Amino acid sequence: MTIGPACPALNLTLPRPDWAVFIKFPGIGAATGDLQLDYYSDSCPRAEEIIKEQVTNLYHKHGNTAVSWIRNLFHDCIVKSCDASLLLETKYGILSEQSSEKSSGMRNFKYIVTIKEALESECPLTVSCADIVALSARDGVALLGGPQIAMKTGRKDSKESHAAEVEELIPNHNDTMSSVLSRFQSVGIDTEGTVALLGAHSVGRTHCKNLVARLYPTVDPSLDPGHAEYLKRRCPSPDPDPAAVEYSRNDLQTPMVLDNMYHKNLLSNKGLLSVDQQLASDPATLPFVEKMASDNGYFLEQFSRAMVVLSENNPITGDEGEIRRDCRYVNRD
Repeated sequence: MTIGPACPALNLTLPRPDWAVFIKFPGIGAATGDLQLDYYSDSCPRAEEIIKEQVTNLYHKHGNTAVSWIRNLFHDCIVKSCDASLLLETKYGILSEQSSEKSSGMRNFKYIVTIKEALESECPLTVSCADIVALSARDGVALLGGPQIAMKTGRKDSKESHAAEVEELIPNHNDTMSSVLSRFQSVGIDTEGTVALLGAHSVGRTHCKNLVARLYPTVDPSLDPGHAEYLKRRCPSPDPDPAAVEYSRNDLQTPMVLDNMYHKNLLSNKGLLSVDQQLASDPATLPFVEKMASDNGYFLEQFSRAMVVLSENNPITGDEGEIRRDCRYVNRD
């Protein structure tokens, strides 16, 4: 997950740590609305297994896909509903949410098609694209060294795009911390969960165009001088070509492991985005940054909790919505 138009991950894989565990939260076995665990146990018993198989295969071919799945969940669910509206392409009178500047740098949507085709072969018109978004994010977290998360299913797919709301509803990388906390709170994620969820910036990379304001014409005083010099080498121009692949890794030590190195870096003034570094200076968030930096297990527990809350934001269920045949387009019967 990235706030604003940050970039996907490097194609680099590291082994999954031995401490990765299964996390299930109190009450998660009970249905929330029409969402429930193992929703497809009768209608498509292998649904979750198929998604996991596809996500794993794609990860071994293209390691960066795991980060894309996490970012997809954030961009889909924080904009009105976890309804796969993000996946709709511009066609049939629909303007895609992917056309927004806030979606800059997102990729790997074509592999959602791969996952959907495998499910349609097994169980036609049964598994929603919205559940693919949620479960692929869950499996991506585990592949990046995070815990196995118990996640409910039963979402339906939106018949419309929310492109008009994207700019307003997705926080920007240079927003104030108070506005970021307010936006997360509006979907049920508390301050502790926000600090954890931003820890998704532990993996992947960020485009130079989102960094240069902290480097030029003068270096942001909250940025470690030595790290600033490294970033200037990665981003040598104050006006980077948006089409060029110029970026910095979010985390130089463990760039493809979801861990608390992100929070450790914040305490060393090595946060990349303005919103990142604000976590270590705002009195409302600093105590959580310090605790997560010192306890990786605590970070992963809170990250998982926030992921579940995010994944259950205002889902379309029951007779609302539809099960798309192709995640890129609404059904046209």
